[in-house]
Parts: sequence; C-alpha cells; structure tokens
Amino acid sequence: MSFGAATRPWMTDELEMVRDTARRFFETECVPHQKKWQEQGHVDRAIWRRAGELGLLCAGVPEQYGGGGGSFLHEAVICEEQMRAMVNSFSINVHSGIVAHYLLAYGTEAQKRRWLPSMAKGETIAAIAMTEPGAGTDLQRITTSAVKDGEDYVIHGAKTFITNGLLADIIVVACKTDPTAKAKGVSLVVIETKDLEGFRRGRLLEKVGQQGQDTVELFFNDMRVPQANLLGGEEGKGFAQLMLQLPRERLVLAIGCAATMQRAVDETLAYTRDRKIFGDSLLHLQNTRFKLAECQTKATIARSFLDDCVARLARNELDIPTAAMAKWWVSQATCEVVDECLQLHGGYGYMQEYPIARMYADVRVSRIYGGANEVMKEIIARAMENG
Repeated sequence: MSFGAATRPWMTDELEMVRDTARRFFETECVPHQKKWQEQGHVDRAIWRRAGELGLLCAGVPEQYGGGGGSFLHEAVICEEQMRAMVNSFSINVHSGIVAHYLLAYGTEAQKRRWLPSMAKGETIAAIAMTEPGAGTDLQRITTSAVKDGEDYVIHGAKTFITNGLLADIIVVACKTDPTAKAKGVSLVVIETKDLEGFRRGRLLEKVGQQGQDTVELFFNDMRVPQANLLGGEEGKGFAQLMLQLPRERLVLAIGCAATMQRAVDETLAYTRDRKIFGDSLLHLQNTRFKLAECQTKATIARSFLDDCVARLARNELDIPTAAMAKWWVSQATCEVVDECLQLHGGYGYMQEYPIARMYADVRVSRIYGGANEVMKEIIARAMENG
C-alpha cells in the first residue's frame, strides 16, 4: 500500500488533471531552479507568468474575474503538489489562496476587475502586509496609519516578514484609519507599488529556511494612496475581514504541512531501505520500523482530519477553532515527523544535499506564521470556555 498516494474522498477526475499539471510544473520547471532561487533570495518573475499560463494561479477565482473557475479543492491540490515537490520559493498560497480571496470576498466590483485578472495571469504579484516590528499576532496593536487627505490616504508605518514583498505589484496593507479604536479602527488598503512615492522595500531577510522565498521589510513615509483603494470601500472593516478569512488561510497552511510530512516519510522509507548497517538494511531494525510506523500514523491522521476540514470548508462550515486545531496540530506533528526522519538519516540527514535536511529547516516556521501555535491553542480554549 502506498500511503502517500491514498485516494482522497473529495478527489475527482478534473482535480486529478489539475494535480498532474501542477506536479509536472513544479518538478520540471521549478525544482531545477531551486538552488539559484535560494542563492538570490527570490524567484524569477517569469515563473509567475508561467504558472499563470498553466492555470495554477487563482484557480479558485471565478472565470469572470480571469480565474480558473474552480473551488478551494483546486487550490488545495496545487498546494499539496507544491509542498510535495519542496518548491516553497514563491508563495502561490499568499497570492492566490489569501490575497485573491480578500479581493473576491470584500472588494468592490471595480477592484475585482482591476486586480484579479492580472493576478491570474501572473502579471501582477500580490502580497499582504499585516505584521509590524512591534505587532505580530495581535493585529489590534498595529501602528501603521492611514489618514485622509483630499481624495487620498497618507500612509505612515512599517511592516516586516512580508512574503512576496520584494516582487509584489500590489500589497494589501493593514492600517489604522482610526487610531483611537482597537479592532474597529483597522482597515485594509491596497497599494500599487510601481513608481509609488513614499514606498520603500527593505532588505531581503535572511531566514533559517525557505531561503528562496522573498521575505522583506516594507516602509511607508508620506505614501499617498487613492481612497478608492480601500478594500470594500468602508473603513473599520479590516479586522473583521481578516478574522473571517483565517479558517481558509490556516487550512491552506495545514495542507502544505501534511504534504511535507508525507514527503518526509517517503524519503526516509526509501533511504532506510537502501542504507546498510550491521550487515543488513536499516529498515530491518525494529527501532527504524517502529519510528516509521509512528510517523506514517501521524501523517495518515493529519490527512484524514484535513479531508474533513476541507469538506467543512466546501460547505461553509469550517469554524475558527477547528481551523486553529488543524493549523497547530498538523504543523507540530510535521515538525516532529521531520525531526524523527532526519534522525533516521544519521549524519547524512544534516547534509543540505538530502531533502530531509531542507525540510527540517523549511518547516520550522510553520509553527509561527499564520498565527503562532500558542495563539491557536488560546483560540481553541476560549471557544471551549464560551461553550
């Protein structure tokens, strides 16, 4: 039995075709360039356009806005194949799975038609800027301000850890339009970065893992943005907009982790089968077999739980606490499994030429981004407390 190839209850022939396209793209057009992208700290812009040509961007966006006309399932399949191939150098998830759906859910008709078609083609690269140097998970504490002046907003502030930030053409920026309010003072403003005065990208941040994925600081100094770029056209809705999209975002993160977990088990099974120790295969040692059995069990449980979450999301029934459970547990389990698998590789597991070493460095951040796992547990505990 091949656990990694187990049939998903929601899989269809159409989704299998999407999976095949995504797999070929990531394996043949991305994997060979991973080393180059890691060294330069970002992908080449052309790969975004190529992904757009193949229909791998905005797959869940309606065709009337240039998207693929699919559903979350299409995006889930693409995410799985990207993480299975260990191609995390450009964040399709942020671009298609997050920003596109903010625009789709909250944008005015004019905003949707202005930005979504070019995003689907890969001509426009999107990012979202929430985290600040002094405000991470607690978005009510952000200090980036947007003050009305004529027909514009004048924006001051800074953001950090911004995925896709180096190449982004549009960025959804979380701002305070009312500094006296907490959550109700937050608004989302879309900025178009080309020739934008007062906008500056900081240095590429040097990370422990995911080194090919551009992550930068952003600075806004007297940056003028048309008020027409306020997402949805109404101030004070930003925090609610962020909260309503979190189940989807956290499920995407968990799906990527689960794919990484299964890849780690598959790599280690192959390695231990070929590796000889004490005159026999490493796989024949009881400790190896038991450890791999534990790891595969976790991978199977994760996939089963996520399949249920995907079904709930498709019915618009995935709630915030359940999504938090998926995000924290699957990311934690993935880190544990990857660590065990690296141990079974011995010294070779610490060498960058082996996939398990790269997975070890890349996956650690999954317990931090999308909301730290400690915050996920607090969300779950509050839901329990409130009945």
